[in-house]
Amino acid sequence: MSSTQTAIPSGPLNRRASRRVLVMHGQRKIWVGGDAPVVVQSMTNTDTANVIETAIQIKELARAGSELVRLTVDRPEAAAAVPYIREQLDKMEIDVPLVGDFHYNGHTLLNDYPECAKALSKYRINPGNVGKGAKRDSQFAQMIEVAARYDKPVRIGVNWGSLDQALLARIMDENAGRAEPWSAQAVMYEALITSAIENAVRAEELGLGRDKIILSCKVSGVQDLIAVYRELAKRCDYPLHLGLTEAGMGSKGIVASTAALSVLLQEGIGDTIRISLTPEPGGDRTKEVVVGQEILQTMGLRKFTPMVIACPGCGRTTSTTFQELADNIQTYLRDQMPEWKKTYPGVEAMNVAVMGCIVNGPGESKHANIGISLPGTGESPAAPVFVDGAKFATLRGERIVEEFQEIVLNYVKKNYSKEYV
Repeated sequence: MSSTQTAIPSGPLNRRASRRVLVMHGQRKIWVGGDAPVVVQSMTNTDTANVIETAIQIKELARAGSELVRLTVDRPEAAAAVPYIREQLDKMEIDVPLVGDFHYNGHTLLNDYPECAKALSKYRINPGNVGKGAKRDSQFAQMIEVAARYDKPVRIGVNWGSLDQALLARIMDENAGRAEPWSAQAVMYEALITSAIENAVRAEELGLGRDKIILSCKVSGVQDLIAVYRELAKRCDYPLHLGLTEAGMGSKGIVASTAALSVLLQEGIGDTIRISLTPEPGGDRTKEVVVGQEILQTMGLRKFTPMVIACPGCGRTTSTTFQELADNIQTYLRDQMPEWKKTYPGVEAMNVAVMGCIVNGPGESKHANIGISLPGTGESPAAPVFVDGAKFATLRGERIVEEFQEIVLNYVKKNYSKEYV
């Protein structure tokens, strides 16, 4: 590098919210904002009034790695169930903080069911769905006063599908008076941002601490989300919750969420994320947690589970063995993490490579902590294994999967046990 050249910058910009919000249950503390790690959260899709079903799903989401779990509190039966859901989770030693999602009647439910208000660790309030006309300010105030009474943080979550119509009309009137009016899209952006910030200011005026407020402005379009959050981040220092309001199903939802959030996170915007995937029929709700974790881990922002590097396969890799092994190891590692993270600190930083032929196989395997290069078409039926860059063993025969998995487990025990660390 010449004296006039500068190093190529790497990593995300440092534009995270300067303030931090504490969300907690018992001894479990989750910080959102400031220099805290970006938090992954999810939401149940069970009927909250069904205590057992909801508690089981929350347990599954928490074990998958969801650090906050939100649930719908939409009617008296749901509000009455929340303390019992919390009780069931505590019995199962699941200490994940719960977030109550309120619309329309949240003021009534929080006041009529104080045990629900206490059992929740955080409230989500949509300012577009708290009431209309004269009732709006009163009902919003009631919810904020409950939050302040019980020392609960609040996410003021604006959504473009349920904007405060009076505020939107005001922004439109202001725009009509401009010499050069904004586009309808720009007016919508401004309404979202103004709603979030004005309601945050109002919450502070009502007695909610500034360190108890998180903001979000949820939309469904990738470019819309990026534009709105860039501007929102310029105008406030509250922690920000990121996510498309309806990402979609399958690969579309994953791609859209990844495209939007990766841009913002790289710019240092965002303190907690939720991937709002539409589950496929019979699909696993925990998939949204895995996608959120993988976005953060592949960007180098957090580490959740050992990463498996695998080649895509080509004409050299007619055998499906490397595909089956990669899937087997990836599933195995993720399944072990709920226990491993207690017993083997640091194991989430481990890299495993499963390669399908000699072209890049040995090289990629040497870069990983543990790597295996399986034989491709016409190659010798042998699979060299590399550990920390050096050849460790050569596997052959029908038990390559089991033997490689054993090598991985032994490596974890040797290098990440508490005694070793």
